Amino acid sequence: MQILEFTVTPEEAGVRLDRALSRMLPDSSRTFLQKIIKEGAVQCNGQVVLVPRTPVQKGMKVTVALPEFAAPAPPQAEEFDFPILYEDDSMLVIDKPWGVVVHPAAGNQEGTVVNALLGRYPALASEAAINSRPGIVHRLDKDTSGCLVIAKTPEAQFHLGNSFANREVSKTYLTIVRGVPSRPTGEIVTLIGRHPVNRQKMAVVERNGKTAVTSYRILGTGAVNNIPLSLLAVKIATGRTHQIRVHMNHLGFPVLGDQVYGGSRSNIEGVERQLLHAWKIELPHPESRKMCTFKAEIPEDFRKVLAFSAIDYEF
Repeated sequence: MQILEFTVTPEEAGVRLDRALSRMLPDSSRTFLQKIIKEGAVQCNGQVVLVPRTPVQKGMKVTVALPEFAAPAPPQAEEFDFPILYEDDSMLVIDKPWGVVVHPAAGNQEGTVVNALLGRYPALASEAAINSRPGIVHRLDKDTSGCLVIAKTPEAQFHLGNSFANREVSKTYLTIVRGVPSRPTGEIVTLIGRHPVNRQKMAVVERNGKTAVTSYRILGTGAVNNIPLSLLAVKIATGRTHQIRVHMNHLGFPVLGDQVYGGSRSNIEGVERQLLHAWKIELPHPESRKMCTFKAEIPEDFRKVLAFSAIDYEF
């Protein structure tokens, strides 16, 4: 058994215990951390705490008794070949191509963004030995392209992680959906949780889910092979798994190419993935706290569909 000790920082004061632990142990899932709390493996100031939602206090000593597992091999360094949108000593912003996984996981130990980061920044190798996601503060699905923010130091990872957790980050996506919403703008607020039948999918649920808030604006409409299409700008106020894909399908306008959530690729040439692109992100710099804005150009597969569907769009 491995014993770890942490002291709660002023920034973490008032945060739920399970959430505070997820920042201290970023390579552990929230579900796992909640499990060990309920099993009595976590103490605060020497007292066992069994409730994951218990708020922590500034200066509190948190002790975690982690069960021993066979340590996975650290990710290997690979060549870095991603477009860079911004870089300084604290952070990096890349335009992630679709088809690339952000961090190693079962079945994806190579070819990830993390592998490439280790190739570009060898200093991250020591951190990768204890954390398989060095620098990662948020994620994009494998087949979602666009802005991905990466921390270059542990301090920057902590501050950027807090910015995402505290909803200080604004994210705007572009997507092409099947159909045309009746209103030019809209908002959807639901619970999102695991699909009751297919546990590999997410779904809008009536209970046992987390609140998800998505808003959209129509930028242009068109059609191809008599199939109506819309280009939308979509903003998310929460960061639930597959949130945009689930919400657009729930509204009846699935993301084009999203075969998991109803966006068939049939009858539309050149669509090889879900057409979802992380176009713009605004967030406070991890050191100066000055608000920064980054944009990733519309990818080529988007442009082709926009062209042959004659969507005339305006931002």
